[in-house]
Amino acid sequence: MEFQPNYQYVVQAAKNQEAVRLPLYEHNVSYKKIGEIMGKDMEGLYKGDDKDVEEFFATYCSFFKKYGYDVVTFEECIGTVMPGSGALGDSRVDPVIKDRDDFDHYPWDEIPEYYFKKNSRYFQALRKCMPEGMKAIGGVGNGIFECVQEVTGFQELCYIAADDEELYRELFQKVGETNYKIWTRFMKEFGDIYCVLRFGDDLGYKSNTLLSSDDIKDLILPRYKPIVDLVHSYNKPFLLHSCGSIFSVMDDIIDKIGIDAKHSNEDQIAPFPEWVKRYGNRIGNFGGFDVDIICHASKEEMREYITDILKQCKGHGGIAAGTGNSIPDYVPTEGYLNMIEIVRQFRGE
Repeated sequence: MEFQPNYQYVVQAAKNQEAVRLPLYEHNVSYKKIGEIMGKDMEGLYKGDDKDVEEFFATYCSFFKKYGYDVVTFEECIGTVMPGSGALGDSRVDPVIKDRDDFDHYPWDEIPEYYFKKNSRYFQALRKCMPEGMKAIGGVGNGIFECVQEVTGFQELCYIAADDEELYRELFQKVGETNYKIWTRFMKEFGDIYCVLRFGDDLGYKSNTLLSSDDIKDLILPRYKPIVDLVHSYNKPFLLHSCGSIFSVMDDIIDKIGIDAKHSNEDQIAPFPEWVKRYGNRIGNFGGFDVDIICHASKEEMREYITDILKQCKGHGGIAAGTGNSIPDYVPTEGYLNMIEIVRQFRGE
């Protein structure tokens, strides 16, 4: 029988209820990877005219339905429209904000318009192509910390923290205000397409948070709160994606910010069942499988690994299964499809 998606299963998991059917979830699947699987030049279609974009989303949504997903994961990131951005992902990019003068002359007020001018056609095409029974998960990509780093870089941000504490604080405040403006318009215009909203904000690395936990609690998390509250005002759950060891700030993220679910895990930091053990009585947990396993394990090794994780997590709240990070270009197609097959077999398909 043809797979019948039901986005409510993902909503159940995000609300920390054990879903009727264990949902599959990926934070992102590269367009190139989907194109390889579906036999389309997805990257070319995405960059094309409106007709190409519609074909992109028809194929993109069909991919998620064909492979057993209940939701279409899609976001457009704020960082791509911030003038002079790029320092987050490339340390060779010269940051556009290094001091007070740079900050004062930066076109903050124009960023929301840049965002919708570039991205509205994508969200409109996504709405048009959404299969019956599905909705999207995602929304406005990049969180507060990532957007600050887009224009300062991490190293320069540390210099600013040491040299100009007032500017350091104002950077997070201004980005928070700007992002909230984008989210407010986004929810009015495109919130209906989405069943769960999210952004990604990588706060940690393998052993700790990138900034001090006090700085995260004082400067970043208060900027999350209005966005999470906005999403909740539409009666929709909010999922935070954050890589790294962020245990020192998780209680504040859950109790003070009020996220509904969290994604991202890496076995070197803590296996997925450890996240479920710590937080499964309070939030939904999305992810599960270390990307390295998906890249290198044989199918039988992967089956044993995945089945063990899912058995450990069964009955412990809302779970959505997939990689602990995403499916970039370098993940072998065979490994990715093996993972999907194993999860679908586990749920009886």
